[in-house]
Formats: sequence, C-alpha cells, structure tokens
Amino acid sequence: MSTATPLAGGTPGAAEFPPAHAVPQAAEAPFTERYLLSPDMIADPYGHLDALRAHAPVHWSPMHHAWLVTGYDQVMRCLRDPAVSADRVRPLMDAVPQGAREDAERAFGILSRWMVFNDPPQHRRLRQVFQEAFAARAVARYRAFTEKATRAVLARKAVPGRGGDLMADVAKPLPALVFARWLGVPRTDAAAFWYWNARVADLVLGTAQEESEYRASLQALVSLEDYLAALVAERRAEPADDLISQVLKEGRVGESVSEEEFVGMLTQMAFAGGETTSNLIANTVLALHSRPGQLAAVREDPGLAQGAVEETLRLDGPSKMSIRTTVRDLDLDGRTLRAGDRIFLVTAAANRDPARFPDPGRFDVRRTGATHLGFGFGAHFCIGAALARLVAVAAVGTLVRDHPGLTLTDPGALTWQPSLLNRSLTALPVRY
Repeated sequence: MSTATPLAGGTPGAAEFPPAHAVPQAAEAPFTERYLLSPDMIADPYGHLDALRAHAPVHWSPMHHAWLVTGYDQVMRCLRDPAVSADRVRPLMDAVPQGAREDAERAFGILSRWMVFNDPPQHRRLRQVFQEAFAARAVARYRAFTEKATRAVLARKAVPGRGGDLMADVAKPLPALVFARWLGVPRTDAAAFWYWNARVADLVLGTAQEESEYRASLQALVSLEDYLAALVAERRAEPADDLISQVLKEGRVGESVSEEEFVGMLTQMAFAGGETTSNLIANTVLALHSRPGQLAAVREDPGLAQGAVEETLRLDGPSKMSIRTTVRDLDLDGRTLRAGDRIFLVTAAANRDPARFPDPGRFDVRRTGATHLGFGFGAHFCIGAALARLVAVAAVGTLVRDHPGLTLTDPGALTWQPSLLNRSLTALPVRY
C-alpha cells in the first residue's frame, strides 16, 4: 500500500474530528498521532506502537478514521466477540476507481467467498471443508518434499561467496514451489499462476492505486478463479496427490459448500500461502543475522529454528494488523465502539504487550509462555499455519546449518513495502 489502502481505507484528513462516542470521559496525556503509512512508520513502527499502547490500548484515530486496538487482552476480546465482524469486502469495493467498477463485480463476488471475509456460522461452514487437509498430520506428509525443495532452491541460488537477494533467491520461490505442489498446480502453469497471485495481492493489500493497476488486479483474480475451476474439474475426473483431490474425495464439495464456493476459497489459499510464508522466512533470517547470540544458539541446536520462527511471528511477523468492523455497539476498555465503526486490530503491538510477554522487545528463540497472535486466534486463526511453519522452519534451519558464511551485506539500507497490513521487505541483500 502506498498512501491509501482499500482494506484499511482512510488517508490523513479523512476524519478531522472523532465521533462523539470516541471522546474519552477524562482528559488524557497528550499523544501525537502518527500516520502509519508514513515512511518512518513503514520502516519501524514498533516504538510508536509501544507508545500508543501505553497511552491507550483502545484509541480513536481521526487520522485513520478507525479504532486502533493495541493491547493484547483487548485484541483477544475483539477476536472472540461476535460484535466484531471480519466482513470487509465492501470497503475494498468502495476503493476501486470509478472507471474500473464495471470489471469489479465478479472479482468482488469471488472475494466474498473467502473465509477470511466471512463471520460465523458462514465462516465455520466454509472452513470445515479444508479442516482435515490443513491439519498438522496432513501437512506433515509434505515434509520430505519441502526439505528436498529447500535444498534444491539453495543449491541453485545460494552459492557460497556469491552475493544475492535472499527474498528473490529463496524466500519467494521456495513457498511458491511447495504451495503449487500442495495445490496440484503443474509446473508448466506455475508462471501464470504466480503472476495472477501477485496481482491479486496488489488488490487485497492495496498496492494497486492507478485505474490500470486495479483493472489488471481484478482481471487476475477472475483469471485465477477460471484456472482453478478448470483444475478442480480435472481432479474430479483424474484425482491426484494434492489438496484439491483430497478435499473432493471427502465429499463436502457439492453438499456443505457449493463448487463455486470451493473454487472461490481456493483463490484465497493460492493468494495467502506464498505471501505470508515468504515474508516469514525473510524476517526470520534478518532477525537471526542481526543477533549473533541468537544465531549461534540455533546453529548449536538446529531444533531452535522452530523457536526462531515463532519469535519472529511475535516480534516482527509478516502481518501487522487485521481490519474489522463493529456490527453492533461494543464496550471495550471503557470506550464505546458504535455499530459500523472500523477497527484496526494491531497484532504487531499486542505481541509486544509487556503485560503479556516478559521483556517483550527481546528476541529469544527459547521463549516460552504466552501465545502470540502472529497467526491470529480463534475462529480466524490462520488455517495454513502448519504449512507456513513447515516451509519457514525448513528454510531457516537449512540456511543456518548449511550456510554458516551467510551475512547481511547492507542491513542499514533495508526498505519495507508500504503496507498497513503486511510487514514485507522489498529485498534482503546477502552474501552466501
């Protein structure tokens, strides 16, 4: 996202004054509001988020025209409360330039079938179709393939002594390989498949700003659905060892969900898997190679690669926040959120809440205790978490074990994608 985001909406000045219900009863200490898409906030939002949480864990932001919820307990309350809705397709639609609206109707119909944009009981009905396929025991079947793919990618790109971009060399292609294999996308179709995914990300994450970019993104989502519908038809006729075949075999498609709903949800799986896992790999490598003591601990005990991935999810994960809307009035931490108010659930701040995590700013691969919210919680806990962890741990563990000479070449010059929602490096220059 650049200066605005369809998912979050609201640029500076979108609301000059808070609504009456947002005004606190007692005077608060002065607090300087910061625009979360300003360059310094994109580079490092955490100091400001810590200050915001200390100031008020539930804060009305006139600048973002939304409630910023930054406390762990308060975020958890919102994730559990049925008064807080995940349905936010309409704000996406509202952000489409007028000239692109005619292309948008089918594309937003597809998005309306994504689990992430649905509330219970609809969300539960859709999710149950994939529950068995995403269970840890089912995902574990791909461990050998993931480890083989990791070695193959590194052998091709991470040549000792060579300089490169770990994002482009490893973090992006490895999840793409694994997720395409898991979904059952043939290698011959991979280039088009991942092009469509990248354009869908532009739409959902808000990086599409110009009308031509919107049109390209909307068309990509339609093309992705057409492709996956054809793939589902192929797997009905000739089952294979992949996610689509497994779910079709279970018999819920056509009964508890329609085939149209199933294909729509597959477009969400295709979009979500690669993006999140790529950023998780890169952010974990950055975290370890910025902390020699923690890197040495993982090198001495490779089993701690799992701890490194979990600590990255907590401290500097691929997701900074999620967007919600109140469907009825809600009292939260002494504030009244009215029906229709927008909420930013800032998990990047909640995961550093000192009331929940001792020494929260410290990266510790041996940390135990409170559960982080890096993959969400409850009904909307990331269904692909087990697969993302499998791929990220394989990549990080292999890099630490087999590439002891890996160094960051210019850590002071790193830049991040301008996004309210995602924490994504533009590149990670390294020497292998």
